[in-house]
Amino acid sequence: MTPKRSLLLAACLLGLGACQPQSGSSGDAVATVNGKPISREFFEFYAKGMAGQESAALSPEQREQLLDALIRAELVAQQAEKDGLTKETQTAALLHVSRLNVLQQAASQRLLQENEATEEELRAEYEAQIAQLPKHEYRARHILVATEEFANNLVKRLEKGEDFAKLAEKESLDSSKMNGGDLGWFRPDTMVKPFADAVVALKPGEFTRKPVQTQYGWHVIRLEETRDLAPPAFDEVRNRVEQIVNAKKFNAYIEELAKNAKIEKSL
Repeated sequence: MTPKRSLLLAACLLGLGACQPQSGSSGDAVATVNGKPISREFFEFYAKGMAGQESAALSPEQREQLLDALIRAELVAQQAEKDGLTKETQTAALLHVSRLNVLQQAASQRLLQENEATEEELRAEYEAQIAQLPKHEYRARHILVATEEFANNLVKRLEKGEDFAKLAEKESLDSSKMNGGDLGWFRPDTMVKPFADAVVALKPGEFTRKPVQTQYGWHVIRLEETRDLAPPAFDEVRNRVEQIVNAKKFNAYIEELAKNAKIEKSL
């Protein structure tokens, strides 16, 4: 079951009476519960959500099991309403949030069906995303210590010619010490910003003369080498690009609604 269908189904089961298609009579109902019909249309929707296929593709035993489960859900929902649970704050809020989510997804689906992303839009977004990607990967070593004073002492030792890898093995608090502080290849955007900025500013073979502070402690960093980072091919990321384009379209739709709405905040 897809997340979208799962959410829709869950919301319907939270409020069976409100979500069930109206049949007008019990003539096309697959069951009635305390006089309330469960329409065949709703049963088919339920079957698709739970079994992932139409009821006709299921065995008679499976259809019976699904119907029994739906009847039990209806029984519980009816009793919950009688007991006033829909008026309790938390339950009412959950029902309301589920309704908002279902309607938002329905609106999104319709909007995107009517405004399907074009090849030109996808290509333009792909180029925009590629332009934001790092152009290089870096391989660096570092020594992580607890204080700036100790880090400065390490810098002095390195300037006197001590071996960076051996110092890392002896002094670093990071697990990379087992590899002489070697972090392997990485993109700058996978590191915390102060660390990434320091690495990018170095040339291969250089190390930071001023220790770099992050939330992990103080780092002395040596850049080993760099290499060009090839961007992914369009076909490899097409689905992701389409998701980005669709999200932007829906966000623009929401912004337009907000611009034309009267909204008052009192928080």
